Amino acid sequence: MADNKGNIFKRFAKRVADVFAELKRVTWPTGEKLAKTAAVVLLVIVFFAVYLTLIGNGGRWILDKVGFYDIVETTETTPASVG
Repeated sequence: MADNKGNIFKRFAKRVADVFAELKRVTWPTGEKLAKTAAVVLLVIVFFAVYLTLIGNGGRWILDKVGFYDIVETTETTPASVG
């Protein structure tokens, strides 16, 4: 509750100063490390894109072979006329 005391602009300036102080303590990756990590992420994305596409197409192929998408003809029957 002590943080709620004082001018709102002073509190905002304190928060911004805290953010910049924290960013100075961050260990940033080197360019080489960043490139390697980005390459791994892209490879994983491509792998799962291909994997999920194969699963989807394989499932559709199986359902097509089983006849899941076949159109079933139905005949309509009318009740016998009374009278």
